[in-house]
Amino acid sequence: MTDKTPVLVTGGAGYIGSHAVLALRDAGYRVVVIDNLVTGFRWAVPGDVPFIEASIDDIEAVGETIRDHEIGAIVHFAGSVVVPESVSDPLKYYLNNTVRSRSLIESAVNGGVRHFIFSSTAATYGIPEHIPVHEEMPTVPINPYGMSKLMTEAMLRDTAAAHPLNYCALRYFNVAGADSQGRTGQSTAGATHLIKIAAEAATGKRASVSVFGTDYDTPDGTGVRDYIHVSDLADAHVAALDWLIAHPQECLTANAGYGSGFSVNQVLDAVDRVTNLKLERNYEGRRAGDPDALIADNSRILATLDWTPQRADLDGIVKDALAWERTLAERSL
Repeated sequence: MTDKTPVLVTGGAGYIGSHAVLALRDAGYRVVVIDNLVTGFRWAVPGDVPFIEASIDDIEAVGETIRDHEIGAIVHFAGSVVVPESVSDPLKYYLNNTVRSRSLIESAVNGGVRHFIFSSTAATYGIPEHIPVHEEMPTVPINPYGMSKLMTEAMLRDTAAAHPLNYCALRYFNVAGADSQGRTGQSTAGATHLIKIAAEAATGKRASVSVFGTDYDTPDGTGVRDYIHVSDLADAHVAALDWLIAHPQECLTANAGYGSGFSVNQVLDAVDRVTNLKLERNYEGRRAGDPDALIADNSRILATLDWTPQRADLDGIVKDALAWERTLAERSL
C-alpha cells in the first residue's frame, strides 16, 4: 500500500494509457482505470489494477469511482485520435474529445480532485510557421482532432481559474514504440502511426508501406517528425503528476517530444536495418495538411519536470515496436 495520491487513468486500456498505468504503478502510485473498451483492451490493464468499464461521461460511475477510491488525480487519455476520421466525422471527435472531457472535468470538480493531466497534441498548432515548435506559438488547428483537444485545454484553463484544481496539458508529438518488457504496446487495428505500420509490414501483416509526399522541404523530400518512445512519454506523465502535487497553485502546458526528428525514409531505413529486410515502399502524393516538418521545442518540459528521455534512439524505438508486433502475431495464432 502507498500513501501517494490515488490516480484515476481514463483510457487506461489503450496504447498510451496502458503504458502510463505501468509507469504510475512502478512509481508507487495506486492506480484505477476507467475505459469503455471501444478501442482499448481489457488484457492491457494489469490484473491487480481496479478496472471499471464505463464511459467518462457516465457521471454516476465516475463519481462513484472517485469516492470509493479516494481519487486525488486524474490522468485523462480517453478519446479518439485518428486525424482523417476527425475530418470525415467531426461530431464524433467533438463528442468524444470535448463534450465527454467536459463531463469528466465536472466530475473531477464535484469529487474534489485536485490534479488533472490531459493528453493533448501537437495538432493544436496546425501548420506551424517555424520549427521547432514552442508552446507560445499560435494554436490554429487545421482539423477537428486538433481543435477538439484545444477546446479541452481551454476548459481546463478556465476550470483551474475557478476551482482548486491544477492541470498539465502535454502536447504529444509522434508517439511510437512499446514497453521494452513486452507488457503492452500499440494493438489497435487500422492504426495510422508510421512505425506501427512499418512494423506490421516487416512482420508480414502488410505488403508494403505508403510514403505520402517526396517533395517536402526536407533533406530527402519526405516529411520529418519528432518520434517519442511511448515509455518515455509515460514517464513524463509521472513526472507531471509529481510536479502538480508539489506545485498546487500552478498549471503547465508543455510539448512532449525529443526536439529532433527523422524523415519517413529514415524511419523506414531503420526498420530495414533492424530487420535486415527491405520494406516495399509505395511513393504517393502528399496528404492534405501535412507540414514539411513537425519538431518539438522541448526546453519547457525539460526545465520544469524531473524528466530526462531515456529511449531516444530510433533503432531502439523500432526494435521495441517490432518485438510487440511479433507478440501480437503469436497471440493471434
